[in-house]
Amino acid sequence: MTPEDLRAAVQAGILTEAQAAGVKALAEDRAGRRARLPAEDEPFEFFRGFSEIFISLGLVILMSGLVALVLWVGGLGMAMAVPAAVAAVSWWWAGYFTLKRRMNLPSMVLVLAFGGGVWLFVLAMMLKVTEGDIGARITAILPALIAALALLLWYRRFRLPFTMFVLGGFVLTALYGVTASGTALEAFIDGSRTGFGGFFDLGQSPAFATATLIFGLGAFAAGMWFDLRDPHRLGRYAATAFWLHLMAAPALVNTVALSLYNSGSGANVGLLALALLAITLLALVIDRRSFLTAALGYIAIVIFWILGDTGDFGNWVAILLVMGALITAAGTWWVQLRRAVLNALPDFPGKGRLPPWAA
Repeated sequence: MTPEDLRAAVQAGILTEAQAAGVKALAEDRAGRRARLPAEDEPFEFFRGFSEIFISLGLVILMSGLVALVLWVGGLGMAMAVPAAVAAVSWWWAGYFTLKRRMNLPSMVLVLAFGGGVWLFVLAMMLKVTEGDIGARITAILPALIAALALLLWYRRFRLPFTMFVLGGFVLTALYGVTASGTALEAFIDGSRTGFGGFFDLGQSPAFATATLIFGLGAFAAGMWFDLRDPHRLGRYAATAFWLHLMAAPALVNTVALSLYNSGSGANVGLLALALLAITLLALVIDRRSFLTAALGYIAIVIFWILGDTGDFGNWVAILLVMGALITAAGTWWVQLRRAVLNALPDFPGKGRLPPWAA
């Protein structure tokens, strides 16, 4: 909005002079903070100082003491009330540490305690009411869904971006509960599948891999929804998108890359290389390095394939040098690479709402 727009709003009675002055001051402050950020910076804040670490440690100890107190006063008969008490106290304390003090790390501790408390309480209630006579699938799905809904309420109340990371974990748990295959689980337990990585392979574990892919697409879409509303990355929308992309990246990259690599075709590594190129371009377009970070292991596989399998130590040295040089170069010239990619791409819906890329 221009100063003329603000003056017109005051004259029309939409804003008071004090409100217009406040809007102008806020806009100038946001613009100043953005101007002070390095051009290639991707803002991220885990905690603001050691005081937050100190308080977080105190909260963990205090929460442990609360659990011990409930069990001491009520005995094992009160065990079911423990997770509910933890969730309720976490909500209460968040009113001070999240809303009033605006402390990031203590707020993360509290949302983890709240989500875990809700999930454990619902699970315990289900097992008690049904006396354990309940299917494994519903046991995996229902507590996770209720915990996810409770975390939506938490986000609506406290607006903590990290909430989406915890919520995503419960959503993924529910998806795995829906798509889980008993045969696939038995095969993994028996060792007939190729380790944990097989969970991401559409050929080896179609149920788990499909659930992971669906979750990754959903988390990516949600992350872009938040990202496009804060292209300069100054507020909580961009911070929320960061945590969503942090979950979407490994889910998408691992599923696509591992499925291509294990496809069994002669061109599997070539297809993997093309997929990694597409992932790199996507990371540059949306200005999120998390996707490229999730692909590091597969980049090493491609470099190993290009250099050849000689089996000697010098080959591993060459792989480390080439991979390190590529990642360092991408990080160093990220802004220039991103500008070149976006200038080369034609206009598409939402391009103008991406983080700025002009020099």
